[in-house]
Amino acid sequence: MANQRTYGSGLVRDVDLLEVLALPEARDGLGVSRIAELSGRDKAQVSRALATLADAGLVSRDEHTRAYRPGWRLFALATHATETHLAHLAAPFLRTIVARLNETTHLCVLRAGQVFTLRSELASHAFRGLGWEGVGVDPFTTSPGRVLLSEWDEETVGQWWRTFAGGAAHPLPDLPGSTQEPPPLTLDRLAGKLAGIRKRGYETVDEEFEPGLVGVSAPVYGFRGDIVAAVNVSAPKSRLGGRLPAAGRFTRTVADRISAALGAPG
Repeated sequence: MANQRTYGSGLVRDVDLLEVLALPEARDGLGVSRIAELSGRDKAQVSRALATLADAGLVSRDEHTRAYRPGWRLFALATHATETHLAHLAAPFLRTIVARLNETTHLCVLRAGQVFTLRSELASHAFRGLGWEGVGVDPFTTSPGRVLLSEWDEETVGQWWRTFAGGAAHPLPDLPGSTQEPPPLTLDRLAGKLAGIRKRGYETVDEEFEPGLVGVSAPVYGFRGDIVAAVNVSAPKSRLGGRLPAAGRFTRTVADRISAALGAPG
């Protein structure tokens, strides 16, 4: 029992150090002496604790300045916790879309150049888009991907284009029965589409990601006012193709409700 109490109190002290590193003053890192001062602890104890946290990836130490900052594992844990909370909070809102449109609905985020689905709510149709959760897809030819890029400035979008599309025009899939090859997606065309999203508040795709598949997406904003996710509806063109604008407007309305639940301003 004594060991359990010692471990618990040590964990609390380690958390105190992590909270110090989250202060605005620590933006460029803090040395051991300053961390000890702010936490009210002995410098030698703080040094040992920071070394242990660094071994676990929870803090990192600059070899030149010897300043400590939050580590990669802390960011990974925070991202996972945030996404888990977001997926849980969004679930009833996604079911609202399914009830209205009777189509499968997804909550998507951007990771390492790809769009990942955090949660799906399934419709009663045979086509349900099963297996999308945890699978990364192209951001440029999908409506959630474009929505997630839509708040970025031109320079950032261009950097992403050069990194993840190789700087070349992005080919679109050939459509069955068509005798003409669809024009590829260029950076200029993408910029125009992103401008349209900012104006409408949602995006549509018509057989750009996969022949016979259409979709709509709208942005979800976090408490800082930035886009943290996209709500997506995907379905065969035979069912949803004739009502894409209406589906986009409704999806935008529900996405705005999720944003409000997250404390987004405005």
